[in-house]
Amino acid sequence: MKLLILLGIVACATALVSKIQLTRIESRRVKLMRAGLWRSHLKEKMLLRSVRKFQSKAVGKQEVDFYIILLNSFGLLFLFWKSIDGNVNDYDDLEYVGNITIGSHKNQEFLVVLDTGSSNLWIPDSSCTTTDCKKKHVFDSSKSETYTKDGRTWSVSYGDGSNAKGFLGTDTITFGGVKEQQLAVPKQTFGQATSMSGFSRDVIDGILGLGFTALADDLVVPPFINAVNQKLVDKPLFTVWMAHRNLQMSCFSKGMKEGVKGGVFTYGDYDKENCGAEIATVKLTSATYWQFKMDAIAAGSYSSKKGWDVISDTGTSFIGGPSSIVQGVATALGGEYDWYNQLYLVDCSAKNGNIKLTIGGKVYEIEPVNYVVQVSDTLCAIGIFDFDFGGWGPAWILGDPFIRQYCNMHYVTEEKIGFAVSNQK
Repeated sequence: MKLLILLGIVACATALVSKIQLTRIESRRVKLMRAGLWRSHLKEKMLLRSVRKFQSKAVGKQEVDFYIILLNSFGLLFLFWKSIDGNVNDYDDLEYVGNITIGSHKNQEFLVVLDTGSSNLWIPDSSCTTTDCKKKHVFDSSKSETYTKDGRTWSVSYGDGSNAKGFLGTDTITFGGVKEQQLAVPKQTFGQATSMSGFSRDVIDGILGLGFTALADDLVVPPFINAVNQKLVDKPLFTVWMAHRNLQMSCFSKGMKEGVKGGVFTYGDYDKENCGAEIATVKLTSATYWQFKMDAIAAGSYSSKKGWDVISDTGTSFIGGPSSIVQGVATALGGEYDWYNQLYLVDCSAKNGNIKLTIGGKVYEIEPVNYVVQVSDTLCAIGIFDFDFGGWGPAWILGDPFIRQYCNMHYVTEEKIGFAVSNQK
């Protein structure tokens, strides 16, 4: 790992540096747990995953229908199906969203997940007729003078069972809403969804992937990679800063206050305002996800030093990893597993210790304010979950608890990632 010290070097920008505000929303999980609907949602989610796996075996419709009935008869079995198939992302705990606009007049605005764990951009098309599209902002290509149809079709499935499909188009994409400082990327190929499933409970319209081209469906160049290739940004990097989680009890008695500023994405430079001057970087092990090596994890008296490939993922609001190690960490932090909600619960008033991650020989400590999730006045959970990648890909997902504690700098051309202390006011 290399250690860099920023010395306040001032350079003349030959391209754009754009700062885009993140908005914090209450996660789907917290809303459903408060309403007593979380378990039914879990069953529905696992059913979607199961059917997708079964359909991939190219069986007939009657066999699929029988399989659905069989699985529904044993609903508890869903709670034990931990494997992740398809895309890594599960948006049940999504808390941060941002705006983009598409088209020549920049008046078609969409609320999207700015997701470093995927690489495609897609939004609902005006031709979408499925229920999940009804309350979304939809893209009308007839209102854009710069739009061209690509001709290819696309489909994507996510770890929570949700999916979307449609056709590809090309137009000017702008990072940021109508009233924000925008980064415009012309000739960007994106997905126009004609069918969506599993997004009806979400406020988001679509997904904007910030991973690498190798991860993208149809190898479509992701928007920020496209901006770098067109030399539209000052530096080929972007920085993510997320505000610390607010654990004030009053925020949760009637639901967390939504629509508040939750962070900043800085495209084209380092975020000097919100991030510390000392940056530690590590090379990526795969330029697909933002994937790198983690040496060890520890909490309390528990530690594991097996070493794993991990990813930093803004689209995941928890930290995920191998079941036995997650259990060891959660138990060391005083957590007890709740099968009903599939979470490790802790006393809201308890003084929990830090989670310690070793990356490139440097220890990164995550404080409770960033990993404890309060879902009601009396119920708190540890923001950690277990999953199985099935023997391929990264073993850990470092989601928002890690990113809230440390700014993440994403160096596109150098294929490395950097971390700096997050300045919290």
